[in-house]
Amino acid sequence: MKTRELLSLFLFITISVSGLSQNDFNPTNMKWMKDWTNFSPNNTNYPSYEEQLPNIINKDTYLKSDIIYFMSGDVYVINNATLTIEEGTLIKADTEKSTNLIVSKGAKLIANGTKASPIVFTSNKSRNSRKSGDWGGITIIGSGKANTIEGEGVVKGKFNPLYTIFGGNKMDEETTILKYVRIEYAGKSTNGLSLYALGNKSVVENIMVSYSADDSYEWHGGASTSRNLISYKSNDDDFDFTQGYRGELINILAIKHPYITSNNGSYAIEVDGYNKNLGFDNSKILSSIDITGATLISLADESNYNHTRAAISINNLGELYLNNSNISGFSDVVKLDKTFSTLRMIETAFKLDNSFFNVHKEGVVTQNNIQDDTFNLLKYNRFTKKFQQPQEIFSDPLDKVNPDFSLKNSLNNYMVVQ
Repeated sequence: MKTRELLSLFLFITISVSGLSQNDFNPTNMKWMKDWTNFSPNNTNYPSYEEQLPNIINKDTYLKSDIIYFMSGDVYVINNATLTIEEGTLIKADTEKSTNLIVSKGAKLIANGTKASPIVFTSNKSRNSRKSGDWGGITIIGSGKANTIEGEGVVKGKFNPLYTIFGGNKMDEETTILKYVRIEYAGKSTNGLSLYALGNKSVVENIMVSYSADDSYEWHGGASTSRNLISYKSNDDDFDFTQGYRGELINILAIKHPYITSNNGSYAIEVDGYNKNLGFDNSKILSSIDITGATLISLADESNYNHTRAAISINNLGELYLNNSNISGFSDVVKLDKTFSTLRMIETAFKLDNSFFNVHKEGVVTQNNIQDDTFNLLKYNRFTKKFQQPQEIFSDPLDKVNPDFSLKNSLNNYMVVQ
């Protein structure tokens, strides 16, 4: 490690000297992920489908759990219709066509699963043959605010433009209700779950996106609150925010593999204040996210940790506040792009509080080579003096069926940035 030992001498002291107690730093509680998740979906033998969904849903429609459904091609929910999916319902996607579920502005998706009976969207391929990018994903479009110049935009991807305009001024819209939903093997030319300009009354909680070939989650504008979200081994970013999204996430888990990444590299969290390709109105707000209880893990070990990059990327004047969180297995905690030209701008953009990190480089990377005092961004957070492998940090992170990502040791065993 190039600078960690030197930094330990001059910037850090041990917890025994600091006098802080275990109660000052609370590790994330992982019990919320029990009983509804599936960390080995390729071993699951799903039954054959029985009924195919139409490609246009223009009236209120109810999907029942005693029928296995099939999506082939893009399925649009339009005309202010509500698609309601009963708990325990299984929807399988055609892997030969570009297959997506797109809920247009004004329409609504109510997928209200339960812990005992989650709703599952998955590949139509048989057991042990499914792979990332077998199908597209789910796109939900709302009428909330986005910071594009026009205040609206068009969903990215090869979709029908009549049904894919997002944005408006309905900030209190209940755009969708998603509870206990699993999305598996999506990401063909889109994300596992794309959320455009959601209103703040929307409900997005207890969602698991596994093996997405693109981002697992992507927010474009809106101001919603989400909780209990899992991204498992995506090819690209796990949680991506842009176009003025301003909201809160509570309890998120991102599990990355050091050899699974996109061509441009991927991050557990990527924040863009605005979309640089579209520009934004300077009078409009930039993306700003508060996250409590994040566990961001790269399953890197001594043989491959050099393949990792920072856990978090912040670009185009975006802002992120992270607290009560664990970050492990990455090269650094955060990387900031060239739009952050001063230390003061960086301190405004990123705050880490009451958290723990295990990285193998300096911790903070800036494109403008701002080095003085950047480590103050990590102040009062605990860290490992030397990089440790996942099984040294977490209780049982490599279990293929029921992994446990809670911290193995008391936080009192680690050092604290002073």
